[in-house]
Amino acid sequence: MKNLAIARRYAKALLIIGKEDGQTEQYRQELNGVAQLMVEDKQLSDTIANPLYKSGDRKQVLQKIIEKLNLSKTMSSFLLLLFEKGRFGFVGSINDFYQMLADELKGVARASLVSASQLTSEAIEKIRSALSKKTGKDVLLQVEHDPALIGGIVTRIGDLILDGSIKTQLLNMRESLRRGERA
Repeated sequence: MKNLAIARRYAKALLIIGKEDGQTEQYRQELNGVAQLMVEDKQLSDTIANPLYKSGDRKQVLQKIIEKLNLSKTMSSFLLLLFEKGRFGFVGSINDFYQMLADELKGVARASLVSASQLTSEAIEKIRSALSKKTGKDVLLQVEHDPALIGGIVTRIGDLILDGSIKTQLLNMRESLRRGERA
């Protein structure tokens, strides 16, 4: 829990800087690029974050990455600050929070839609539009297909889960029957 608070605090700080200098979107792309690189190259990530290696060597590796990615001065300073404070290992979580905060700033909400069968683009657009009306935000919808649902859809937007799947309805019915048997 403490780690999430740390990640949120750094993400908020970067967002404030981005709002002040008008570079919120640039920082979003740069931070996301670094975070993706750390996910894709776990050895590189471990090398930079591992305190068993010499600090100077690890910092040099980070500086080389910053140069190769041609990051802005602010993002370079931000990443070096994370390194100096021993927080570079949180870059993935910081990125997640930053993406979410930047979306809120733009009035964008991200949602997922899982359906039992393939949906038409018209059906997907109707669902996206309904979610936009419900939230008052522009909704970016990630669509997935899961035959295990048997039928129906499950939509997740933030903490709100709208589960209209037949699988869940059957599970709820089974629980109702169990409670009825015990009563």
